[in-house]
Amino acid sequence: MAETETFSIVVEQEQDYVFRISFEGTEIPDLLSDEPAPLGGGSGPNPSRMLVAAVANCMGASLLFALRKYKNEPTSLRVQATAHMGRNEAGRMRVAKVDAQITLPEMAGSYQQIDRILAQFEQFCVVTESVRSGVEVNVSVVDVTGALLHGTAAQGSTG
Repeated sequence: MAETETFSIVVEQEQDYVFRISFEGTEIPDLLSDEPAPLGGGSGPNPSRMLVAAVANCMGASLLFALRKYKNEPTSLRVQATAHMGRNEAGRMRVAKVDAQITLPEMAGSYQQIDRILAQFEQFCVVTESVRSGVEVNVSVVDVTGALLHGTAAQGSTG
């Protein structure tokens, strides 16, 4: 990968399964997440819903980008995404599959270069293509003193 960019978020437990998500270095308002009952109270989206929302949002934005690249100006795209939850070989619950349907606001014939757009727009989606090909995730656990309890020290982390 020739070009790299980094960004950080902070996730802090508020109570039970409610976590506050802060987007460091931005003016983006904090977001609360929560697990549905019986673990949590469902007061916010849980991580699985945020993952599916990220895929759906990115796919819609990628199609919009591709449409505009060829001088199209759609009025309003709609993306409906459905997560299919299932257990892996170890019996752990996972997002097994995501089905996303994008609805264009106009007839296909009203778009310039629609065949070319449809052939390439998915490649512009950072999130979906990352999930499809796998994302390396490194996890470490430290105590309040910074002592490493699990994993390896993160490169460039700032406590």
